[in-house]
Amino acid sequence: MSQNIIDARELVKRYGDFEAVKGLSFTIRRGEIFGFLGPNGAGKTTTISMLSCLLKPTAGTAIVAGYDVVKASSEVKRRIGLVPQELALYPTLNARDNLDYFGRIYGLRGRELRQRVDEVLEMVGLTERARAAVKTYSGGMKRRLNIAAGLLHRPEVLFLDEPTVGVDPQSRNAIFEHVERLRGEGMTILYTTHYMEEAERLCDRVAIVDEGRIVALDTPRKLIADLGGGIIHLGVANGMADKTLTQIQALPEVKTATRFDGKVEIEAIRAQEALIRLLELFNQTDTDITALEVLEPNLETVFLHLTGKRLRE
Repeated sequence: MSQNIIDARELVKRYGDFEAVKGLSFTIRRGEIFGFLGPNGAGKTTTISMLSCLLKPTAGTAIVAGYDVVKASSEVKRRIGLVPQELALYPTLNARDNLDYFGRIYGLRGRELRQRVDEVLEMVGLTERARAAVKTYSGGMKRRLNIAAGLLHRPEVLFLDEPTVGVDPQSRNAIFEHVERLRGEGMTILYTTHYMEEAERLCDRVAIVDEGRIVALDTPRKLIADLGGGIIHLGVANGMADKTLTQIQALPEVKTATRFDGKVEIEAIRAQEALIRLLELFNQTDTDITALEVLEPNLETVFLHLTGKRLRE
């Protein structure tokens, strides 16, 4: 059995002249939580839609649970669970009736169906509200029921597309606990988010996605470690001498320094020590500082450094 349960090679999706996904290649190992971290419109949902056989790739290939998503889509669908960003629930039905309906789509019947409905309701903490109409649920309860529907048939791979959007902190923590429990049981999960704290907490590996491309892929710890001690943004007077930039680059606490549009971006080895040395240098060279921002190392900072944009933009 292959160690990788998903193997995507040069996946492309075009809509006319617009290329939403631009040649993504990655593998996902069995039993890991693999994160797609990027802003809205980065291509995360489009990629999941291709992997779950909802969209046909324009180019490239993808193997999911041993089957090609184009040549054997029916086999892929039997082995995956999809929890879309948009809620896929019938609001006038209660939770049990919703799950009964989706379970029948998956081919479950009779005693097995009733047992699985009971199990997933218990798993997401909705047993006591199982007979209430979904329209009476909070946003977080609807999200949890959405996840339950994707788990009914015990999928090998679960796709979670922005599962915490619009939910309260208590429900978000409950979703985190469900996801971590599923990983503990050996399930493979592809988790898309634009919240860096979710990716840092949950994901074994993270692909940072921007404008349809993967710009970095590794463990959260490694991505943050590669960045170093953080990023310092300095606004400087237009007359800052080239010699001063060279002196900044020579500081032992500085990994790189780049000047653009009246600013200097400094990738630091040790941010706080670098800042002290920078202030001393600017004082010695009579260079005026017009703005100052120190970004501690985290996935948000990694994304900003790689793309020049913040995740929320």
